[in-house]
Amino acid sequence: MHKLHLPLHTKEQAAQAPGATKLLNSPFLVFAVSSYTSSYTCVHRPHSRIHVLAEPKQRFCDSSPRCRPVIGGRPPLAKFGYPSERLLRLAEPKKYLPAYLEQRARESPEWPVSLAARNYNASQRILELARPKPLHPDFLPAREVPTEVSKFATSASASARIQQLAEPLIREMTCCSRHTHPGPAISTVSRSQKVTVSPRTIELSRPKQLHADYAHPRDPEWPVTEAAKRAVATPRVLELAQPSARPRVGLTAYNPDAFRVKEAALKAACSQRLQELAQPILR
Repeated sequence: MHKLHLPLHTKEQAAQAPGATKLLNSPFLVFAVSSYTSSYTCVHRPHSRIHVLAEPKQRFCDSSPRCRPVIGGRPPLAKFGYPSERLLRLAEPKKYLPAYLEQRARESPEWPVSLAARNYNASQRILELARPKPLHPDFLPAREVPTEVSKFATSASASARIQQLAEPLIREMTCCSRHTHPGPAISTVSRSQKVTVSPRTIELSRPKQLHADYAHPRDPEWPVTEAAKRAVATPRVLELAQPSARPRVGLTAYNPDAFRVKEAALKAACSQRLQELAQPILR
């Protein structure tokens, strides 16, 4: 309810005010006499439509802070919300298969080095292979960008021949003569009208023909034959169609035998030719 204070002492004085006839006959206007002052207070009763519009809007969601829009940032409860069960399950690390956990030799890719490996004396061949590759004797490193000009180059004087070669080359236009408009690039010659073309020239002027057995590339889309639709793959074709099984690169860290040399390779004898090819190139 809205109160309108009128500085009038009696109701009769309020009726004598200009435009008060319509105001006093309104059903939403009530006069109340104050106990402390002799003035009248005009109390305005709101319409039923105003009461309907003054009601709060109905919320159709369970959690009101999430559905309520916030201008200039997120709702305060969104910063302290807990993740859902779906997010917690997706955040878990990927687990290995039980069969792989049973077959692996170690729990971690890091294991202590044995005492024999620490005290191992490298052979002369291993020490030779461990040396860095030397550069070529004639190799010149990259020169720095700001080069220093020598004193002889700054005080040198160019000869007449060098000055002549330093001048720009001027090319004359052959399609037109001087002081005239450009003409045709190929000028007509009187004798060319009487020249007859030889059979060899006519043969050479013909475009190159394709081979008689040349097959043009077919379209990328072509109809499949009925025989191909009814064909049955043989066991050998099915065997070749299977993808090759290769272990993952990450499994080598858990496999202790990944870089172990086979017994047959340890007993192999190197030929004279292999030893010759294994020698480094002398530069």
